[in-house]
Amino acid sequence: MAEMGSKGVTAGKIASNVQKKLTRAQEKVLQKLGKADETKDEQFEQCVQNFNKQLTEGTRLQKDLRTYLASVKAMHEASKKLSECLQEVYEPEWPGRDEANKIAENNDLLWMDYHQKLVDQALLTMDTYLGQFPDIKSRIAKRGRKLVDYDSARHHYESLQTAKKKDEAKIAKAEEELIKAQKVFEEMNVDLQEELPSLWNSRVGFYVNTFQSIAGLEENFHKEMSKLNQNLNDVLVSLEKQHGSNTFTVKAQPSDSAPEKGNKSPSPPPDGSPAATPEIRVNHEPEPASGASPGATIPKSPSQSSLPAVVVETFSATVNGAVEGSAGTGRLDLPPGFMFKVQAQHDYTATDTDELQLKAGDVVLVIPFQNPEEQDEGWLMGVKESDWNQHKELEKCRGVFPENFTERVQ
Repeated sequence: MAEMGSKGVTAGKIASNVQKKLTRAQEKVLQKLGKADETKDEQFEQCVQNFNKQLTEGTRLQKDLRTYLASVKAMHEASKKLSECLQEVYEPEWPGRDEANKIAENNDLLWMDYHQKLVDQALLTMDTYLGQFPDIKSRIAKRGRKLVDYDSARHHYESLQTAKKKDEAKIAKAEEELIKAQKVFEEMNVDLQEELPSLWNSRVGFYVNTFQSIAGLEENFHKEMSKLNQNLNDVLVSLEKQHGSNTFTVKAQPSDSAPEKGNKSPSPPPDGSPAATPEIRVNHEPEPASGASPGATIPKSPSQSSLPAVVVETFSATVNGAVEGSAGTGRLDLPPGFMFKVQAQHDYTATDTDELQLKAGDVVLVIPFQNPEEQDEGWLMGVKESDWNQHKELEKCRGVFPENFTERVQ
């Protein structure tokens, strides 16, 4: 029996909710047709407009902040790889090797600390700030429904009072329902009338604190990074001095694919002097006075230099290949407006419905924005090559993605 009673209460509640929805729908229709007046509160409506604007601005700030953090992380990875390269080429017997390695470690730690502090002092604060909006938005919507209930109860009570045949019992019940509906509405209305202006005014302090935190963290980061860069510069200057010479000679070497002797001879130099393997000298000393022997000879172009023929041919092939390769951008199997290809270097998790979800290695076909004014700095429009090959439909597949997560491949 208890179970049946419970089901009965549930069924009754469902029926009551359905009746409320029908009553509200009827009231809204009458108001739209001008057959029933609607309670208006222009001051509250202005508060709601401010609330929506504040939510839009906060959401954009959160998105841009996440993009900024992603860029910091990508820059950290690039800086780390550069430091690793220096450590690999730094010979064990060279002076300053230990100092260079220590600088690389400190560089890595500084980037990590900077990123983490941005998360703690900016992103988490941003998330907390935006976390209060969903509840208030829900209460604004509920207040709107309770206002319709109040107007409906008021109109019902007024119609019973003006009826030719008055039913005092119905009038008393309608008055009771009106008082109840008015009380529920006013309680919600009073709370929101206090909270919305307070929330609107809080945005100033929030924006100030957020951007002050970012600016302060970035300033400290660059100060510490400047010290590390100066230390690294000192180590390299010391290496240069102890190496004993500021002049480094680089001789061109024939490639593995060079033709065998007798198959093709190098073109003779323009001045008729004997062909020889050119020597390129890079001298850090000042240029010699007029009449002195030059320390560096740099050919103006492959055709005017004394470079071996294989070098000239390689140069020509590269140029021609680049030109020929650019002609393939109009193929029919590519999306309309295709500009170039990029490949994701890092995973990217989409934070909005208009963004592409990327995995490292994904190839994306970049296309122009339909409305160029919608393009944010640092973002591209494209479609993943795998999706395009499968669907051939831009509307289903295209989306935006951060350019700094990718590298151009074509």
